[in-house]
Amino acid sequence: MEQRIIASVEKPCRVDVYLAEVLEDWTRSQIKKQIDGGGALINGKPAKASWPVKNGDEILISFEKKFGLEDVLPEDIPLDIVYEDDDIAVINKPQGMVVHPAPGNYSHTLVNALLYHFSSLSQDNTSRPGIVHRIDKDTSGLLVVAKNNLAHARLAEQFKVHSARRTYTALLEGNLKEDEGTIDTYLDRDKADRTKYAVSSAGKRAITHYKVLERYEGYTLCQFSLETGRTHQIRVHAKYLGHPIVGDMVYGYAKQKFKLGGQLLHAGKLELSHPTTKKKMTFEAPLPGYFEETLKKLKKV
Repeated sequence: MEQRIIASVEKPCRVDVYLAEVLEDWTRSQIKKQIDGGGALINGKPAKASWPVKNGDEILISFEKKFGLEDVLPEDIPLDIVYEDDDIAVINKPQGMVVHPAPGNYSHTLVNALLYHFSSLSQDNTSRPGIVHRIDKDTSGLLVVAKNNLAHARLAEQFKVHSARRTYTALLEGNLKEDEGTIDTYLDRDKADRTKYAVSSAGKRAITHYKVLERYEGYTLCQFSLETGRTHQIRVHAKYLGHPIVGDMVYGYAKQKFKLGGQLLHAGKLELSHPTTKKKMTFEAPLPGYFEETLKKLKKV
């Protein structure tokens, strides 16, 4: 794996620590081993893992990544298959399931389940067969899976140009003032905690449309539709509105009223064109039971 990274740090830190935050699929120990083997340059000079990296430094990495499909085994994990044909499958992912394996986490993921249930999957990325797009571990809802490389390429293009549409339902803390609106910002890694994202003056543009579905005492049920697909986009934008998602322990409140396994965020609608027939297709998945049960406990306004 070769990659050029321009460091974005508030204060100097070890290069192996920084890269462990930036590279999602690598552990710090793996990164240190790669750097010690000559796999990184800082501003053109061979680096050591302990070297400090400063804001604006150029890091060139050339890591020998051995992690691949051979590390991932099929597992008989039940799947809610909403639709299936020779080219695609649409899965309703439960809350708590990681989408794809990563070093140190090769089992109990959606990919492990896909390898068991389907005889063919796209191999665009050998460690993520079939995966075209992702949703967070603790977000539930719809994902389209590619069964061959042509389907993968055509679906990926739809997500790239935003012709594939995703609609989410979320329960927000507090009473949202407006009935609908659009959030148009830039998102970048949080300078205080680089495992998180935050609204920033730099980074990647993120556009989210929202609409109030129902109002409760102290809570607002909202529909979100994505125009872009940034990491944690809806969760960060909900926090930016001043109304984080209920159950979100990363971007929400430390003290939660309800006992939940994660944020009440559900990808309930997916619209796309079939990669072979070009037919417009719409898939929907109802709110999970725990989401519905939480709503029943609230009093409508």
